Amino acid sequence: MSRIVMKFGGTSVADLACIRNVATRVKREVEAGNEVAVVVSAMAGTTNQLVGWCQDLSPLHDAREYDTVVATGEQVTTGLLAISLQEIGVEARSWQGWQIPIRTDNDHGKARIAGIEGAELIRRMQTGQVAVVSGFQGIGTDNRVTTLGRGGSDTSAVALAAALHADRCDIYTDVDGVYTTDPRIVPQAKKLARISYEEMLELASVGAKVLQVRSVELGMVHNVRIFVRSSFDKPEDIDPFANHPPGTLICDESEIMEQQVVTGIAFSKDEAQISIRHVPDKPGVAAAIFGPLAEANVNVDMIVQNVSADGSTTDLTFTVPSSDYERANVVLKKSKDAIGYSYLDGSTDVAKVSVIGIGMRSHAGVAAQAFKALAEQQINIRAITTSEIKFSLLIDAARTDAAVRTLHSLYGLDK
Repeated sequence: MSRIVMKFGGTSVADLACIRNVATRVKREVEAGNEVAVVVSAMAGTTNQLVGWCQDLSPLHDAREYDTVVATGEQVTTGLLAISLQEIGVEARSWQGWQIPIRTDNDHGKARIAGIEGAELIRRMQTGQVAVVSGFQGIGTDNRVTTLGRGGSDTSAVALAAALHADRCDIYTDVDGVYTTDPRIVPQAKKLARISYEEMLELASVGAKVLQVRSVELGMVHNVRIFVRSSFDKPEDIDPFANHPPGTLICDESEIMEQQVVTGIAFSKDEAQISIRHVPDKPGVAAAIFGPLAEANVNVDMIVQNVSADGSTTDLTFTVPSSDYERANVVLKKSKDAIGYSYLDGSTDVAKVSVIGIGMRSHAGVAAQAFKALAEQQINIRAITTSEIKFSLLIDAARTDAAVRTLHSLYGLDK
């Protein structure tokens, strides 16, 4: 017998037929002798509608009331799924975040989980009752409902799995696992049987949309084994007694027997490049640039610095999300006197392509191979950043697909 947390996203509970499908899956796990908690998102489209209503009434709405409104989507889904489970003979009860409770800070709209008191859920699950829990929400120290930000149901599920000491957390989504890259770009992309937390964290942070970044961080910190599975496989085709359910297991590096040099290729077209030219090369300049951007909540990613031949000035190039491009330019123009640069330039027609693999730790020349292969395809590299298991390249957006295909083939991921 195992203790399992099952998480279903909005497309998995999009309508009553989907909710019945979810109930059937849960029942199969219960009949296999497992203790089960289910975390659900709002039905597809519901959260967008609720957010739209708040924005239409007041663009500068109270974040606490915003949380009160948008948290209702999950409340509906938990009640409907509990009813559906009861109808097919499974004892179930719905739980809202504040009832467990899932305690968070008071950063409404993007709260972070501080702790979960899981004792009562464990007691009920041991009696055979299924706990149906609202994802995406908790309760702050001000005793008001909070939400965790978009994609927060993944975070709720992994955090709950840690609190309940679950054997695994199954994330059901509209894909059947984690692939070496986007199959829509590279039809030869392969589904990975296993991937390490570190690799998944890098993939999620640079463009892969399978899991929310914070959920992977929690899984790594608390060593929660996470399965990414398809919610559209037929329930009767899934064996709940299987030791390794279909999908992709996200786990500790020690569980992966043969580590590939490169595991996957991720990309993001939601990028913009900003270059600050002829900045005085002296202490404090970087703080004068990136301090105001941080205060404006502009997230800076790739940073490249080029010092002039005489060492008197430097050029700084960095990337920001394309949605923050105009705001970043406004902030930097206001700070021109403090920074002392000559002029700004930038571009929104760029993309970031990243190569990820824990095998890079023990293999030299991995990035050099990429540079050569892209040069042969006449793909220009604007900027490069590296870490222990990843390197990222900034290129022209129009060449993204060609770059992804080239790198996917270069590292043998087509095979």
